[in-house]
Amino acid sequence: MQTPTYAPAYLAAGLRLPTNGLDYTILGIYFAVVLGIGFAARRSVKTSLDFFLSGRSLPAWITGLAFISANLAATEILGMAANSAQYGAYTVHWYWIGAIPAMVFLGLVMMPFYYGSKVRSVPEFLLLRFDRAAHLLSSILFAFAAILISGVNLYALAIVVEALLGWPQWVAIVVAGCFVLAYITLGGLSSAIYNEVLQFFVILAALIPLVVLSLKKAGGWDGLTHKLTATHGANFTTAWGGTGIGHANPLGANWLTIVLGLGFVLSFGYWTTNFAEVQRALSAKNLSAAQRTPLIAAYPKIFIVFLVMIPGLVAAALVPKIGTSASGLQYNDAIPYLMQELLPNGVLGIAVTGLLAAFMAGMAANVSSFNTVFTTDIWAKYVVTHREDAYYVRFGRLITAIGVLASIGTAFLASSFSNIMSYLQTLFSFFNVPMFVVFIVGMFWKRASMRSGFWGLLAGTTAAMVNYFVIYKHGIIHIPTDQGANFVSAIAGFVAGGVVMVAVSLFTRPKPAEELQGLVYGTRSPGMAEPPAPGDEAWYRRPALLGWGSVVIAALCYIPFSF
Repeated sequence: MQTPTYAPAYLAAGLRLPTNGLDYTILGIYFAVVLGIGFAARRSVKTSLDFFLSGRSLPAWITGLAFISANLAATEILGMAANSAQYGAYTVHWYWIGAIPAMVFLGLVMMPFYYGSKVRSVPEFLLLRFDRAAHLLSSILFAFAAILISGVNLYALAIVVEALLGWPQWVAIVVAGCFVLAYITLGGLSSAIYNEVLQFFVILAALIPLVVLSLKKAGGWDGLTHKLTATHGANFTTAWGGTGIGHANPLGANWLTIVLGLGFVLSFGYWTTNFAEVQRALSAKNLSAAQRTPLIAAYPKIFIVFLVMIPGLVAAALVPKIGTSASGLQYNDAIPYLMQELLPNGVLGIAVTGLLAAFMAGMAANVSSFNTVFTTDIWAKYVVTHREDAYYVRFGRLITAIGVLASIGTAFLASSFSNIMSYLQTLFSFFNVPMFVVFIVGMFWKRASMRSGFWGLLAGTTAAMVNYFVIYKHGIIHIPTDQGANFVSAIAGFVAGGVVMVAVSLFTRPKPAEELQGLVYGTRSPGMAEPPAPGDEAWYRRPALLGWGSVVIAALCYIPFSF
């Protein structure tokens, strides 16, 4: 079993940025705008539906940009740059096979079930399809995972701000937590979504100059690939090189585990059941807009990989021993190191603001989804039931504050991972994959019984954890890297959950057919709107055309990296 060679709980102390008054002015303006959006959104919050789902009133382009921004957290930026510095061009798999197909599946296949059933959360769909046991277990698991992932964002923000700006960690945690708490408590999901749209453009403004200057520093793409081939081998700059079964490669995974573990199980588990993402689509104004939300997001997702991968590759080229004690830098230092080396003041302020925006977007997405699930799926259904609507709005604001405090408490659990993306993928394999198998079996198999949902979810979560903590960590089966272990854990959780669901369904009664309308593929709920006839809408309003277009573009992007 391979263990990290260097895994401190902080960024390198020598990465202090030469910030000045101009940089802090840009940062201050951004925070003022964020709070202004929160106060503006507060006026539209009158009911719990307004607070938790923006009244289902937002246009597709707003929810689409918020969908991708919620994913484009700093853990994504720092984590995928770290991934590239450690594993090379294999990072493209997390985007072109590990995101786009699943986003298209969510838009074309699953959103009609989510939106048409009028559920307010992903776990609530399991209540309709299975029973209260499956619903309660999925709600608890999701709430726990949301706080853990929110804590990753908060911890990453603290260590970055301490290293780059010199702020103590506790100051960075309190400041960021208070801002996220303020604008979500004020304006609910609408405030989070409109801020995520702003944050999307701020993040791009931060990353694009860094990529251009990084490539120039490395001698262009040809100079970069030449240096990496010399220091890391030819496979480091290809997507599929060395991925034959039994072959060695930097990622420690073969094509089968990449396609099944990442491309199917992990990616579909994340994109189709992670409520932090799905919540943005559920806030859309109609079914067509809800379907187009992940499809609109898929197009920038295709190209964002270059904005996070290239800085990681450049860092690996400029610091060949990055990630080891010999360099003094860990993989998570890739982007902060390049910011320090390449960006002038002003641009540096935008870059720092972009990083903070990314942290806040990721944290806000998880906190807003946590308060919705905890309030509507746990508190309102099992603790305090049948209260007036205003009570649940007040409680939603209270649980938002508790969620932020809990995120602070879980922030330091990520400290043992030199590559925070490995930590996130571990969480996804534990929590998202088992939920996905329950959804997919329940949506496509009418015979799946009510009790099978609970036992499938429990078996999948248990199998993934056993594989990671027992089989991998104790070296029972040799898996070269953490990421490779995550792929195997995801496959184990998916198979175990599916097998248990089938076995339980064969010995228990299925749900009555009349209760499955609109919940199983091939059925329609009475209130679900008829889809528009072909040709009745403009091309950019046709979900199928948008979805398949993104898949084709992603497939074409693989060609230059395949050899």
